[in-house]
Amino acid sequence: MFNLYNLLENPYSRNGILGFRIRGNLFLTISNILKESKSSAKDSFKFLTKYLATFSGEDAYTVGEAKEEAVRAIIEFVKAPDMFQCDLLDMPAVAQLEKDAKYALVYQLLKIFLTQRLDAYLDFDAANSTLLKSYGLVHEDCIAKMRLMSLVDLASVESGQISYALIKDTLSINDDEVEMWVVKAITAKLIDCKMDQMNEIVIVSRCTERVFGQRQWQSLRSKLATWRGNIANVISTIQANKITEDGTQAIGNEFEDPSLFSDGSDMVEIPSYISFNSLLFELEASLCHGKFDRDK
Repeated sequence: MFNLYNLLENPYSRNGILGFRIRGNLFLTISNILKESKSSAKDSFKFLTKYLATFSGEDAYTVGEAKEEAVRAIIEFVKAPDMFQCDLLDMPAVAQLEKDAKYALVYQLLKIFLTQRLDAYLDFDAANSTLLKSYGLVHEDCIAKMRLMSLVDLASVESGQISYALIKDTLSINDDEVEMWVVKAITAKLIDCKMDQMNEIVIVSRCTERVFGQRQWQSLRSKLATWRGNIANVISTIQANKITEDGTQAIGNEFEDPSLFSDGSDMVEIPSYISFNSLLFELEASLCHGKFDRDK
C-alpha cells in the first residue's frame, strides 16, 4: 500500500503517465479498502477526497460520475467525531450537489457544518430529521460536533476574547457546562486559550479554521503585517541599543554589512531578523495579489 501511495504521489504520475482517471480510480479503490477498518477512517477519507479532487477541470458530465462518492465524503466528514476541517466545499465534484434535486440537502448539511453554527443545524434537523436518519447520522453526535465547531467559529471572529455568556448562548448549554466545552475544544486541539474565571472570558491565542477561504487569507495577511511590524520594532531596538553601547556610529552603517554587528567583542548576528522580515513581506505581498499557493 505504501509503495502504491508513493507511485500515485510521484510527480511523473501526477503529470499524466497514469492518467487522471486511472489515478482517481486507484484513490477510490484504496479508500474503499481502508474504510473497512475503523482505525483507518481518516486515511480512507483522505484518499476519497483525493479521488474527488481529480475531477477538477472536468466537464459537467464527467464530474457527474462522482456524485455518489461526493455524498459519501460529506456523510463521512459529518459522522467523524475527530475531523473538523476539510476542503470539500471547494471541489467541483461536491459543489455540483448544491443544485442537484436528490442531494441538495446533503450539500446544505455540509455547508452548515463548515460555515454556520449550532442554531442553523438545529433548524435543519427540525425540517429534515428523516433525511439524517437515512444516512445513519445520530442527532446527539451531530449536536456535539456542531458545538465544538461553533466554538471554533466564535474563536475565529471574536478578536481573541469570548465571554462565557456568548459561549453559553451559541452552544445552547448551561452556565456550568461552558468550561467543560472549552476544555473539550482544547483537548481536540481546536483552540489554544486561557480561561479567565473571574471575568468569565476565554482568551484565545490560536484556533483551527473549518475552511480556508478569503476571510481566512485576509486574517493571515493582517497577522503577517503585524508580525513584520513587530520585527521591525525589534530591529529598531537593537539599533538603538548598539548606538548607546558604542557611542560612535549609527546603526545604519552596520547594515552595510548584513551579516553581523561589528562590535569587536560581542558579536550579534542579525540575518535571521532581516531574512524573516523579508519573508513576511513577501508572504504579505503574495496574499495581497492572490499568488499564495496553500498546497506548497
